[in-house]
Amino acid sequence: MLLVVDVGNTQTHIGLMDAAAVVDEWRMATVRHRTSDEIAGMLQGLFALKRTHMLDAIDEVGVASVVPRLTQQWEEMCEKHLGLAAFVVGPGARTGMRIKTKNPGEVGADRIVNAVAAFEMYGGPCIVADYGTATTFDVISADGDYLGGAIAPGIEVSLEALTSRAAKLIKVELIEPEHAIGKSTTEALQSGAVYGFAGEVEGVVHAIWAELGVKCPVIATGGLAEMIARHTDVIERVDQFLTLRGIEIVMRRQQRG
Repeated sequence: MLLVVDVGNTQTHIGLMDAAAVVDEWRMATVRHRTSDEIAGMLQGLFALKRTHMLDAIDEVGVASVVPRLTQQWEEMCEKHLGLAAFVVGPGARTGMRIKTKNPGEVGADRIVNAVAAFEMYGGPCIVADYGTATTFDVISADGDYLGGAIAPGIEVSLEALTSRAAKLIKVELIEPEHAIGKSTTEALQSGAVYGFAGEVEGVVHAIWAELGVKCPVIATGGLAEMIARHTDVIERVDQFLTLRGIEIVMRRQQRG
């Protein structure tokens, strides 16, 4: 089976795929100083919970990473512990998508595979909203070209910055508020985060729609996508496996090429 790995700044999303279907998946904190041996131990622990061994389950590996040091460690882990050469999404990869930005090389691998998967699965034009360390909005044309997008501070990053710089505000768990009008500081922070970022996606999406001249669908992904989607009408679909599927699609395109 195919192991697909999306290494983000805050979380690493790992999926096991069989015939293009995600059959298992795990999310864990991204630890930048983790070594290849530690990655192997972590991975084997996950497979042990399934009563199997990673050597028996994994035939190939695809990686999309925005943390260069960990990209190297994942590649080393694959060679050392799996006897495999990992495919890494990066410059030179055949994505089948034209990148129409001023500097295509600066677009993150996660954004590219999201765009590829969104167009492959849902057609274009469309917008991908990815809720990670940053909230990114990526725009794909009707012809399947990557047009660019917008980047905003992520929800958790914004809350952390707010509570660390305001003496009387405390860190809170980011959960769905029961009321828009918070009756405590905790409730007020939760309400501001959820409804505030729901308003953000509406503002950004409406601006993109106006520029495109068409009201195209919005596909959301990322850990907090479901929560935000419940409070806005502009998000048409939530697909938590979008990035993982994008890695698989790009990987197959190398083999066909």
